[in-house]
Parts: sequence; C-alpha cells; structure tokens
Amino acid sequence: MSSVPRAAGVAWLALDEVPSTNAEAMRRAVAGETGPLYIRAERQTAGRGRSGRSWMTPAGNLALSRLGLLNCAPEAVPQLSLVTGLAVHRACRDLLDGAAAADVLRLKWPNDLMLGDAKLAGVLVEATMVRGQRVAVIGIGINVATAPEVVGRRTTALVDATRRTIDAGDVAERVAAHLEAVLAQWDNGNGFAAILEDWLRVATPFGTAICIKTGQGEIGGAFAGLDSDGALLLQREGRELQRFAYGDVTLASEEEMS
Repeated sequence: MSSVPRAAGVAWLALDEVPSTNAEAMRRAVAGETGPLYIRAERQTAGRGRSGRSWMTPAGNLALSRLGLLNCAPEAVPQLSLVTGLAVHRACRDLLDGAAAADVLRLKWPNDLMLGDAKLAGVLVEATMVRGQRVAVIGIGINVATAPEVVGRRTTALVDATRRTIDAGDVAERVAAHLEAVLAQWDNGNGFAAILEDWLRVATPFGTAICIKTGQGEIGGAFAGLDSDGALLLQREGRELQRFAYGDVTLASEEEMS
C-alpha cells in the first residue's frame, strides 16, 4: 500500500461526535466560512443519505464533509456526485491494492461505491447560495471498520476485504487528496468530459440489470451508461434508451440477495 497522500491548501476540523458533518459544514457556511474545509467526526449520530435515509457512523468508520465555494453553472452542480465518487473509488482502491476484492470495486450511479453486491461508501452533495456565492457541501461516508445494517441492502467494510486494521483518519487524508485532484481536473464543469470517461471505466458494467426508482415508480432495464451531462441511460427491451437525471438505482443482484 502506498504512503498516505496529503491534500494541500485545505483546512481540517476534527470532532469527536456530531449529529451530521454535512449539517455542521452547512452551518459554518451560513456563518461565513468559505473553505475549503474538511470536517471529520469520530462518530456521526444523525447523518443523512439520499432521499433522507439515515446514515449512522460508529467509531472506526469515516464521516467526512468538505465545504467549499463553487464557480460553476447551476446545472453542473449534480456532477459533483460523480466527481466525488471517482475520488472515493481511487482512495479505496489504494487501500485494496493487492486484494482480490479490488477487481469488484465499482461505482453505482449516482453516488454509491459498491464492493461486489454490497455498499461500501456513499456520497451526498448539498449546495446553496450564501451572500451571493454558491457553496457546496460534499458529504462522504465510508464503512472502514464495520458495516452498519441497512434494511434491504447489503453492506460491507474495508476491513472485510483487507483483513487488516485501517485507520479512518488515514482514509480521510487519502480521500481529501484524491478529491482535491479530481476537483481541479473537473474545473467547475469545464473538465467533466474526462471525469465522465474515468467514472465509466470503474462503474457498473454496461448491460448490468438494474432497477431505478423515481417519484413515478420503479423501472427495470439494463445499464447503458451516462449521457454527457451525467444522467443515467437505461435500456429497456424493445424500447428506446431512457434518460434519468435523478433516481435511486438498485442492482438486480442486490435485490436477489437482500
């Protein structure tokens, strides 16, 4: 495993326990902080995932949020989920170096990192305007030491794949270093095309059976990639490609094993 990289030009805040690192970051943004600031908590008691799902972080796992300013068009903000996912994948891949599990480390649209059929990490991006400036809070949760139970979903932890103790602080440093690099490449949306190519290389394989849940119900089909804006493309048998800008995706293999 390589030495732990360090992100330059960022501030850090370490907390013992907090209801939500994202909520703490947003509170600081409203108070005038602009970052880039990383907030890490040893324990998170009321974290949130997409669609309002709870995401608890016991000691030993990683709850991390990044506060920073954005200078991108509003329509580019959703790209941050893919940008961050790519950075988290790279950080976890570093830690799985040499482990057989590294070959099944895959990104699932829009914000999950999967190890096989089990969720390893998730991302939640929130953006708002503060005093005329667009602020983004990027929340990252990684199961490092333990895999919390989630109803209807399989979960796993880094230690399950590596069979060795991993320090959540080191994981945070790796994630931050990779995230700063990918954000620089993204360049407020100007470099998204290259990010998209890299994301697809480590994503759910094309043709994988998936189900997407939206406000209009659930639709099954085959994963057909993403369009140039990062929206999901779904291939249904005998039909044209369908585009989804928002939704929760489940792999068919997840459903079979839940």
